[in-house]
Amino acid sequence: MNNFLPGLYIVSTPIGNIEDITLRALNVLKNSDKILCEDTRRSLKLLNYYDIKKKLISYHKFNEKKLTPHIIESIKKGEKISLISDAGTPTISDPGLILLKECVKKKIRICPIPGVSAVTTAMSISCFDEKYFFYGFLPKKIKELEKVARDLKDYNFNIVFFIPAIKINFYMKFFKEFFLDRKIFIAREMTKMHETFYRENLKDFRGLGSNIKGELTVVLSKIAEKYNLVNKNLNENKIKKEITQLLKKYSLRDVVNLISLRNELPKKKIYNLCLELKK
Repeated sequence: MNNFLPGLYIVSTPIGNIEDITLRALNVLKNSDKILCEDTRRSLKLLNYYDIKKKLISYHKFNEKKLTPHIIESIKKGEKISLISDAGTPTISDPGLILLKECVKKKIRICPIPGVSAVTTAMSISCFDEKYFFYGFLPKKIKELEKVARDLKDYNFNIVFFIPAIKINFYMKFFKEFFLDRKIFIAREMTKMHETFYRENLKDFRGLGSNIKGELTVVLSKIAEKYNLVNKNLNENKIKKEITQLLKKYSLRDVVNLISLRNELPKKKIYNLCLELKK
């Protein structure tokens, strides 16, 4: 393949469906000298499916410090090394950051090979707006968890977490304590046969069954804002500004639908505001 030079290649792999991988990713893996992976057994299934015969090296949080100097030396000698995770985009709540930083320090070529990410996949179907804060895995200890929850509770963004399915009900009580005025979206088994989504107001959510396995992608919505257009002039002014901008690009009907959905307001009120602004 063209321009395939020595360096570190960060290669995204499927999060579930084995066919969710780019042609470029397959070409890079086929032309790599070595492939670093978390679990050689899981990665071997992917490589065998696409008939890729390359040396796999187990690279995970318990050995990454030890192995990083050897990998750096291999790249310096002219090797092309690919890093993959068990699923999705490497270094996002997965091993690889230590190696990445060392490559930057040594001025070694780094090449991202984009693809699937559980974060963006979940956000794309959450029905929440595009502004989000990705946290990743939450702490397991209660004191640490409470501190994180207090730090995040006032963030007026959608917040994305990775949570082991077996622990979802444990974390749910903290969500309800600190984030009760939000909605929750849970994605399970994304892109797989038993793909399931849960959407609910957090205060109404009763949790999941104890027999659910795997890893969940959980999104908490922005803080719910129930605007009172009569008493809150500041919010009315904010919505009017939003309407004015959107009317430059979209039809009246589309603007009414969009503003109503985004702010959880009756369409009639938004329609009347639009008419007022168009006069």
